[in-house]
Amino acid sequence: MRKTTILFSFVLAFVLAPCCASQTSQAVPAKRPMTFEDMTKMKRLGETAVSPDGKWLAYSVTTVSLEQNTKTAELWLQAIAGGDPQRLAVAKPGDSGPQFAPDGKSILFLSGRNGLQQVWLAEFDPATGATTNPRRLTSISTEAADALWSPDGKSIVFTSAVYPDCPAITAADSTGDTCNANRDIAQTASKVKALVFTHLLYRHWNHYTGAKRNHLFLVSVETGAVRDLTPNDPHDVPPFSLGGSGGFAFAPDSKELAFTENLDPEPAISTSASIFTLDLSNLSAKPAKISTSKGGNFSPAYSPDGKYLAWRSEERPGYEADKFRLMLYDRTGKAIKDLLPKFENWVDEFAWDPDSMALWLISANKGAAPIFFASVKPPLHTDQGQLVDVSGEFSDPHLLSYAENRVIATRMSVDSPPEVYSITYRLDLATARADSPTFKPTLRQITHLNDSLLAQLDLRKMEDFWFTAADKTKLQGFIIRPPAFDPAKKYPVKFLIHGGPQGAWGDSWSYRWNAELFAANGYVVVMINPRGSTGYGQAIVDGVNGDWGGKPFTDLMQGLDYAEQHYAFIDKTRECALGASYGGYMANWVLGHTTRFKCIVSHDGMFNPEAAFGTTEEDWFNIWEFKGHPWDYYGKPDSENPFRKWAPMMSAKNFKTPTLVVHGQLDYRLDVSEGFQLFDTLQLLKVPSKMLYFPDEGHWVLKPQNSQLWYKTVNDWVDQWTGSAAPSH
Repeated sequence: MRKTTILFSFVLAFVLAPCCASQTSQAVPAKRPMTFEDMTKMKRLGETAVSPDGKWLAYSVTTVSLEQNTKTAELWLQAIAGGDPQRLAVAKPGDSGPQFAPDGKSILFLSGRNGLQQVWLAEFDPATGATTNPRRLTSISTEAADALWSPDGKSIVFTSAVYPDCPAITAADSTGDTCNANRDIAQTASKVKALVFTHLLYRHWNHYTGAKRNHLFLVSVETGAVRDLTPNDPHDVPPFSLGGSGGFAFAPDSKELAFTENLDPEPAISTSASIFTLDLSNLSAKPAKISTSKGGNFSPAYSPDGKYLAWRSEERPGYEADKFRLMLYDRTGKAIKDLLPKFENWVDEFAWDPDSMALWLISANKGAAPIFFASVKPPLHTDQGQLVDVSGEFSDPHLLSYAENRVIATRMSVDSPPEVYSITYRLDLATARADSPTFKPTLRQITHLNDSLLAQLDLRKMEDFWFTAADKTKLQGFIIRPPAFDPAKKYPVKFLIHGGPQGAWGDSWSYRWNAELFAANGYVVVMINPRGSTGYGQAIVDGVNGDWGGKPFTDLMQGLDYAEQHYAFIDKTRECALGASYGGYMANWVLGHTTRFKCIVSHDGMFNPEAAFGTTEEDWFNIWEFKGHPWDYYGKPDSENPFRKWAPMMSAKNFKTPTLVVHGQLDYRLDVSEGFQLFDTLQLLKVPSKMLYFPDEGHWVLKPQNSQLWYKTVNDWVDQWTGSAAPSH
């Protein structure tokens, strides 16, 4: 392969001061347990971009103010070879989405400095890193997001939410933009805030969708002229994704755009997004569907030589957790193939190597998320493709972009938040077997956001263990010991249950459910990946379907049994179970099926599946997981009705464990009524209980002071019912 550079993402922990100062030698203080305030002070790495010459890294860093209850992002620039970072001179606090032009001489970013978020451009000097002469490129009334350069640097694609029934916005006619602006003004000024629904998916996760839909727009870099590429389309393009922005890509010649769209008439019951291409050189061209899978198809990306288009694809419609395969489309022969048909795990992210010989991909695997290399051409080519782990210990990587015989990636672990790393790799084609390429990666940390703070904290490494389930399936668990650990003492346990249910615990950092912070006040943290968990093959993922309270429950209990038996420092008389989302559902199920825990914390958990069916907008999820609709089981016994067979409410007569209920009013994924029903039941049964209600949060607690209250309330509840946070002798 010729020299290339690719950009990914992992995590560890070292760092310069706040965001920028150089490291200096000084006395290292004794390490101490982490506090919530420590976690709040940590600088949070966001979006990342690498210059075309591979010399510069642009990235976003968010600073949290607990006093002001705010999160503020700033854009930074740093030489990849080394040196102190500096603020991007042309940017202001709150700016986002940095991206270098293909020629490396300018940079785009998104800014709302004039009231509406627009695409801005600035000149960039590749020799010095200086940015000058910022100018606003777009002025669309509906704002701009998710901007992407065309390979020739002459245009930019972005998304904007518009009213589909307004005239299309074109370069020659401002009528469409005026229509959108007037509709927004009228809606804001109206004293009537009522909404009329004529379709489902009228609300999603934490907001009501309203009449607007995301469309793709093309803007000329030279003139600023804008045109809607999906005019009058009643669908979101691309559709909503928890993975964030993206869902579209330019062909290398900049004459074609590939994007994801779901054209099903009822999107609330569909996961069948397809890949379309659009000829940008023909103003009258219509999108052409090229994917053939009936399931979801996402993340299109052209090979740099233009011969192929790759994307992530699911086979089964209606199943959002089907295996994500890596599909390869030959643009000349019009043929599609699964590049890695024998690969059992999901392809979570991928990026083309610039020589078009291979793709680099991320795949969750047994609690980690390593980087793999998959070849598509000789000399390492086979009909099955090649898959080689080149990352070893790295966890939770995220592909960002590419650029010269190295990979740039974000790396994190359970004991350190994300940082950017450079991985220099060497592949010996002369000696490598065709089925086993040899890579020798060298890792070097680039950013140092939190070094001085992390050096003060006693953050323990995660340990893993394996156990055998009742049906002989091998499953994995994890344990984190508390700070100042003494093996001669006994410690209480916080037993964490992950959400999804198609998710997984692993060696990764989180600000919402931070395992290190749960351990910090004297607890052993135990986490199990039961049936439904990702990273162990699709059969394990599918093991939760239609069996929510079955094998996943016994897996969790047997995993905890194993930990109790093999770690003598665990005090099994002082354990508390905590879970959110599906983990909240399982906490509710645990409440009715065992009394082994001293307390339970149920956050945003399903309590009554029949009621939850009518209050979530993602109907495809419950239809798949509960094998149909509630009315499909009318007249059948509860044992044959999964909506009642697996309903925690049906075991309410067994509720005895003290339970903290947490829910947010803006949670439209699992409606707040689920939390109210659980708390109502607990109170009527006289079970010790408390409810923490957030009127301004959705499925996740995101505001700094709300997060502080969440951690304090949860930890106080566990302390109260386990006796104390201090270890027993």
